[in-house]
Amino acid sequence: MREYVVLDLEWNQNPCGRELPERNLTFEIIEIGAVKLNDKLEIISEFNRLVRPQVYRELHYKISQVTHITMDELKAKGQPFETVMRDFEEWCGPDAVYCTWGPMDLTELQRNIAYFGMENPFPKPLLYYDVQKLYSLFRKNGEEKTALDTAVRELEIPEDRPFHQAFDDACYTARVMEKLDWEKAEPFISIDYYRLPENRKEEVFLRFPGYTKYVSRTFASREDAIGDRRVTDMVCTVCQKTMKKKIRWFPSGQRAYLCLSACREHGLHKGKLRIKRTEDGTVFVVKTIKPVDEEGAAEISVRRDEEKKKRNERNRQKRRERKRKKEA
Repeated sequence: MREYVVLDLEWNQNPCGRELPERNLTFEIIEIGAVKLNDKLEIISEFNRLVRPQVYRELHYKISQVTHITMDELKAKGQPFETVMRDFEEWCGPDAVYCTWGPMDLTELQRNIAYFGMENPFPKPLLYYDVQKLYSLFRKNGEEKTALDTAVRELEIPEDRPFHQAFDDACYTARVMEKLDWEKAEPFISIDYYRLPENRKEEVFLRFPGYTKYVSRTFASREDAIGDRRVTDMVCTVCQKTMKKKIRWFPSGQRAYLCLSACREHGLHKGKLRIKRTEDGTVFVVKTIKPVDEEGAAEISVRRDEEKKKRNERNRQKRRERKRKKEA
């Protein structure tokens, strides 16, 4: 039987508002709250623990305002992160499927695990459900990011507990899951990017209803990434055959590229590459491919022409600037 762990965290940060470089931890977790659901999305177990701070011994004023947690409470009732994390890992079990509101919680949990020198207990790749994303896909336009309290009110879920405390927010997230058509939402799993593929063998390929996603290993530079054939290949979402490109990859904005390809059997497909930078300065690529109609293909063509005009104008400005400097 599948079990879901709906997780929420509260964390503190440098009370001066800046990261202390020598401590190398931007957010220190101060509370872990979670509920465990069965495959009917019914709560079958609970976890709620405070964490005693070891890095930032003073609460940032905004954290105090939002969570209503005090440092005295954390010192009196909290336990060291290592203790709480080991208990949480045991409570979750080895086969838990994690669910969070937004993409940050699992990343920050792993950062704290690494900082305190603990072994990372999560599978790699770490797949999870971003309930905020699912709410947007099935209740909004697929792009809008809705706050948890807003979603609760829009779904008319009873507000019988406060917001902005880890356990309470985990409970509300579970209630939002209940309101979704989970049979339709379940295929749309997310991938956490804290630990990236280290080699070609570890690269990730995911198939979703209507599109595919590929997550590359890391590269030293954007140019190295774009020069990799697996990164730039366009593969049909239906038959998995390599497609011929009708419009080759072109830059779209600062960190994205677009492409148009065609499968002989299954028609036109749009490709999008997003170049993401890691903390150590390397880059990785998230590629999505999905079918498009003629209108969608025309939009890509227009976008290419617009980007070409912008590029030409930038080049003209550079030439004028060089000429001006020579004449000065």
